[in-house]
Amino acid sequence: MADRSAGDGRTAGTATGAAAGAESTTEIGRRVLRLRTERGFTQRQLAEPAYTAAYVSTLEAGKVRPSEAALRHLADRLGVSYEELTTGRSPRDATRLRAAVTDARRALATGAAEDAAELFAEVRDEAERLGFAEERGAALLGLGDCALETGELTVARDHFEAVERLLAGEPLPRRIPAIRGRAVAHLLAGELRYSCYLLESAIDELNASGLHDPYALLLLYTAAIAPYMDMGAHARAVRAAELALALAPSVDDPGLIARMHRGVARTLIAEGRTAEADASLAKAQELYEQLRIHTDLAHCHWMRGYVHAQDGNLERAERELRTARDMLASKRAALFTVQVEVELADVLRRRGRTADAEALLLPLLARTPAEGAADAPGEPDDAADEVGLTADRGAVHAGGAHRLLGLIADERGDAEAAEEHYCAALSLLERTGAAGDLADLCRLLGDLLRREGRLEAAMDAYRTGLGHRAAPGTTTLGPAPPSPPCEASIGPPRPPPTAHPAPPRTFSGAGRRLGHRSDDRRPGRRWGTWSGRTTWRAVGEMSQAAACGGRGGLTAATLRLPFPPTAHREALRRVHGAGVSGRPHGVMRLEIHSAWPRPPGKSTIGRPSPPPVGGGVPAH
Repeated sequence: MADRSAGDGRTAGTATGAAAGAESTTEIGRRVLRLRTERGFTQRQLAEPAYTAAYVSTLEAGKVRPSEAALRHLADRLGVSYEELTTGRSPRDATRLRAAVTDARRALATGAAEDAAELFAEVRDEAERLGFAEERGAALLGLGDCALETGELTVARDHFEAVERLLAGEPLPRRIPAIRGRAVAHLLAGELRYSCYLLESAIDELNASGLHDPYALLLLYTAAIAPYMDMGAHARAVRAAELALALAPSVDDPGLIARMHRGVARTLIAEGRTAEADASLAKAQELYEQLRIHTDLAHCHWMRGYVHAQDGNLERAERELRTARDMLASKRAALFTVQVEVELADVLRRRGRTADAEALLLPLLARTPAEGAADAPGEPDDAADEVGLTADRGAVHAGGAHRLLGLIADERGDAEAAEEHYCAALSLLERTGAAGDLADLCRLLGDLLRREGRLEAAMDAYRTGLGHRAAPGTTTLGPAPPSPPCEASIGPPRPPPTAHPAPPRTFSGAGRRLGHRSDDRRPGRRWGTWSGRTTWRAVGEMSQAAACGGRGGLTAATLRLPFPPTAHREALRRVHGAGVSGRPHGVMRLEIHSAWPRPPGKSTIGRPSPPPVGGGVPAH
């Protein structure tokens, strides 16, 4: 061995190769030393027959950059892979982490989401330490799914966005589960249009890039059915269901196939095909039972309860909804549980058990998950479970709960309480774009106001429900309907009323005022409606400030706010400009035109909306 030098450690005539990867020389040296010590090798035993002990000593001290050939020789002698020696990551670690993700998924399917979240968090931390991006992304995706189940929608969105950032350089199909998760989070928050935007954008990008991945497309089309149905886009929902059914034979994931059957059932309900819808749900339920996915199985019972409620079979509907509620409560899926309770309350009211329905609804709206509640001494565990319905969490069902309470109050003759609940529901549903629920609610509110003799306010309510139907190209005669969202159209001033009617109630908590302003009862000073998105309060304060600036009356305007948050700043500027410049008379009126009434079967809460009776106002 006298002809070998300590400088390169190879036999004569062999040059040192390229540097080994991105790992520093010191880290590789320490790793070689650790592995050699663990195996009880001397430096000579490790080096022979191709290298010298001096070379190994120099390498372990971090004073030489080893060649790829040298590292492959050392890895073979140490019994590890070349990748593990150069990066510190073992293929066995990747296998172990993937198995841990599978275990966490099983825990999420069969147990509580909080327990599964702890397992996913452990995998995420270890994958980050070892540098396994794919396994870390899978763990973050699982954490997002856990947060969806517990109702922590902001946390869920953060996890899904982290997955998208982590996989930014990967092909789009790899990011589709995270995009779908983010869309579902926005859907549960009541942001239906933005949810559709995310899903449609991903579908367009997949098709434009030629990445026709059946699994990814089925995931997206299945997720799009629910927001389409809630918005009244029935044709789009049916088309998405047809495409999903066509893709199903190309996908071998039974869980995704079951989810597809659940979505297709919604479109069948809308077409009045309740027997076929129930059969589709039975297929999904069978698959979920085989897979032991408890949350999705509960959703099947929930959906079957909805089918029976729409079909008028209230006894079976109550049984299915109670089963779903018990299953979700056992899983501590707080948001889903309270949503089921709203639909169960509707069935109880329709069965004549209004006291039971009211007792079920009031606690749901009373729960306010205040920030920091979990840190309060003495009640760290209960705060997490007290998830109620708010504008940012289950907004459609929050509106449905107020609608039911309004119906109950109306049935017992308490018109003031009924109007309060209807207005609260209207402020919630206008923000979501849930067309069927919004149209049905406007009918109920308009009927209530009409019976009280407040015809102008009733007409405002009816217009709110009907004003979303027309669009450019849909009318036979006359000019095109009003311009699209985010454009303020200034209307002519209204003359002051000849007589001052009794002042109606106003509800500051509802974000909506009908009739005269509570602080200005003079004839000719009337406050219309206002609504918004994330800038809800800001829009109201801006419009009120603009209204108070006129001497002879208030500004007349219609404002349409679309879902993108970036549009709000410009919209507010237009409201302010319309209110303070040149048009001091009339009524300031702010509306959102973002939805349209839908046929029977599209309402989230209650029986299908009845047709108009005798050409007049629809009966309820």
